[in-house]
Order: sequence, then C-alpha cells, then structure tokens
Amino acid sequence: MSVAVARPPASWAEPVRLLGARTWALSLVELQKLRSDQTELVTRMAQPVLWLLVFGTIFNRVRAIPTGELSYLEYLTPGILAQSALFISIFLGIQIIWDRDAGILTKVMVTPTPRAAIVLAKAFAAGVRGLAPVVVLVPVALLLGVSISVNPLELIGAAVALMLGAGFFACLSMAIAGVAQTRDRLMGIGQLMTMPLFFASNALYPIELMPGWLQVISRINPLTYLVDALRGLLVGAPADIGLDFAVLVVAAVVGIMGAASLLGRLVR
Repeated sequence: MSVAVARPPASWAEPVRLLGARTWALSLVELQKLRSDQTELVTRMAQPVLWLLVFGTIFNRVRAIPTGELSYLEYLTPGILAQSALFISIFLGIQIIWDRDAGILTKVMVTPTPRAAIVLAKAFAAGVRGLAPVVVLVPVALLLGVSISVNPLELIGAAVALMLGAGFFACLSMAIAGVAQTRDRLMGIGQLMTMPLFFASNALYPIELMPGWLQVISRINPLTYLVDALRGLLVGAPADIGLDFAVLVVAAVVGIMGAASLLGRLVR
C-alpha cells in the first residue's frame, strides 16, 4: 500500500517573486504604450504651463494671498506639479475599463498574475505620466524667476513623491472603475472628485486661510501632503518631509489594496 507524500509548502518568497516578476513585465507593457502614443503626454504638459503663466503671474502681481518668504509663483509651482499628477491619474480607470471591453483584462486575470501586479503596473505608468509635465513646467518656472533646488537628492525625492501621489490617485481611479463599471459613470465621478480634491488642498493657498471645516478636509487629503513635500524639496519651504512621505506611502498601499480587491468586479 503506497503512502502519499505530502507536498512541501511553498516558500513564502514565491508569491513575492511572482508579484515582482509580473509587475515588471506589465510595467514594460505600459511603458511601451506610452512610447507608441506620446500625444497624450504632450497635451498634458500644456495645462500646467497655462496655470502657471496665467493664474500664477496674475496672483503674483496682485499679492492677495500671503505666502510668507516665498513669492506666489514659488508657492504655486509645486502645487501645479501636484495638480498635474492628480488630473493625469484620476481618469486612469477609463483605461482599465477599455482593457476590460477589449478582453485584455480578462485574459490577464485568468493567468496566475496577482491582481496587485496589474494595479501596480498601472500605478507605475501613472507615476511616469505624472513626471512628464516637469520637463516643461520647471524650465518655464525658472524663466519666471522661481528658484528651484538643484540638489540631486531633493530632485529625486520630489520625483518619488510625485510618483507616489500619481500612483495613489491612479489606484483610486481603478477602485472607482471597479464600482462604476462603465466609462461614463467613471468620468462623472472623476469630474465630481477632481475639483474638491484640488481646492481642498494647499496647492493654491495656505491651509490657514481656509474655514475650519475645510482645514479638516485638507489635512486628510493626500494631495496636501504631496504639495507640502514638493514645496519642501523644490523651493525650500518649511515642510515635514517625513510625515509627508509616510502619508503618501500609506495612501499608496491602501490604494493598491483597494483597487486590487475591486478589480475582479470588472470581469464578472
């Protein structure tokens, strides 16, 4: 009589290795999409430049908003960079609905690929998109007299903060896609959320100028911490960098978990 031999338990590192390998492979696919269609990146660069040239220069001249030792243009530039990351990422869920409608998402999800790998790859692509406006906005800001740090570590830190922020908003969009199910609903919800997230942050004005109830919302808004980190790293404003990055990392992790848990609703 033969005795069945118990299968040894899989190593705890195997799921991690699989997650890393699949995330890397899917991230390369997302980057290839960006290379094949760069029109979106170019058009996304125009809006932040217009905000800085029109809104920034007018309010810099009016001096109606107290910004301490910083000029208003210096105060605004990091806020516009954060705004760009938000606007680029908040509608990324539309792309994953397109993938569902084309049958791509279903084909990926029937493989052993972890759902978190799909979300991570999309979030990484959103982070790369979030960095694109920097190429144009920073030179324009320098021409307008904004003093931006040239410290490599601070610039790398700002890039990481932007990618974390863009990644979180992309995950939020994918989570909404799992609930909304259709592009039209996602567009409506995204438009409803974008302006409150932007205006209930410190991107355009200090939190201290807000009414009390709006200050509470601003202090739980991840965009506020992204802007604060960028101001501290790029223009030398007082900032709690450690707290800013802690909030951004926690928000990104929660966003990845939430989006991964709701992703299956798109293919049911």
